Amino acid sequence: MNTRRNFVKSGLLAGIAATVLPLTASAAALSAAEKKKWKHWVWTNPDLKDKEEDLAVLYKKYYDAGIRGIFFEEDSEKHFRAAKAQKLEAHRWMWTMNRRVESLMAAHPEWYAVNRKGENCITHPPYVDYYRWLCPSKPEVHQYLENEVQQILDKDYVDGIHLDYVRYCDVILPVNLWENYKIEQTKELPEYDYCYCDVCKEKFKAFRGQALDSVAFPEASLSWRQYRYNAITTIVNKLAAVAAKHKKQITAAVFPTPEVARRNVRQDWTNWNLSGVCPMIYHGFYKEPVEWIGDAVAEGVHFLGGKFPLYAGLYLPDFKSNEELKQGMQHALKHGAKGISLFGKIDEEILASLKSVSDNSYI
Repeated sequence: MNTRRNFVKSGLLAGIAATVLPLTASAAALSAAEKKKWKHWVWTNPDLKDKEEDLAVLYKKYYDAGIRGIFFEEDSEKHFRAAKAQKLEAHRWMWTMNRRVESLMAAHPEWYAVNRKGENCITHPPYVDYYRWLCPSKPEVHQYLENEVQQILDKDYVDGIHLDYVRYCDVILPVNLWENYKIEQTKELPEYDYCYCDVCKEKFKAFRGQALDSVAFPEASLSWRQYRYNAITTIVNKLAAVAAKHKKQITAAVFPTPEVARRNVRQDWTNWNLSGVCPMIYHGFYKEPVEWIGDAVAEGVHFLGGKFPLYAGLYLPDFKSNEELKQGMQHALKHGAKGISLFGKIDEEILASLKSVSDNSYI
């Protein structure tokens, strides 16, 4: 699963309460105590060939730059323990609803989502071959995911679970990706709209007393959208209960703003029981300027209302220079992010930029 965001790239904790800052917050300096609360993160995939002595050097540099946790896409006790030895939190980053697992698809094809055309994503994967989505309405899927989180958090070197792909398939892609797939998604197209399996239809009828097949335009039904928001939220909160039993943190990588998340992927993350959230505020995907990062953070912080902290996810290839990256970080922190989460190749200059922004008195 090391293709975590290749599609995105090529074509496509116990938490500190988030402080709501107004859009004019750039004029106000934060205190030294407030800045010490910033907690930066890195998304990465561990290379099993790495040597422990090299990891010790690398992770110390991370810590010195202000990074306090790593989301590891794969399990590697060596990497987790090396991070913890340098005072970094080590969290397991888990694909949740998107599961291209051959054995699982063969054993339980009925667990997988069906689009509005009636096509199962096993035989008709949307966009890219590894897009194989589980249906969130099935109790068996809930149990499968709970068992996996249980197994991950049972390990003493794992500090928490980080959920990714915890949503439906993108019914609408970020606008910058439309050209790559030769599509215009100015409306919701049936081949990308999930899930319309029999279980979802039955549960929707129980939810609203209405047969989904009788709805002329289901893509416009607010009740149908709400049902799907609730379906994903139920799964997240069940996994959060597992984390709570282990007294470990649970975070999630989510779409950039509450509005975009609900509209594009039926993801209502402000109502989840998390320790923290990392919205992927990848401005280039949406053809937005760097300043939009601050707008996205402000929206998320506002609607969270202090429920848990927000860490702004930045996609390093989207920035033209380290100076522009600094600007993006500043916009995020000024508007209420409790830290930055970085995705992409991290070098000495990027670490220096992160440290500089974190230490700067005018933030």
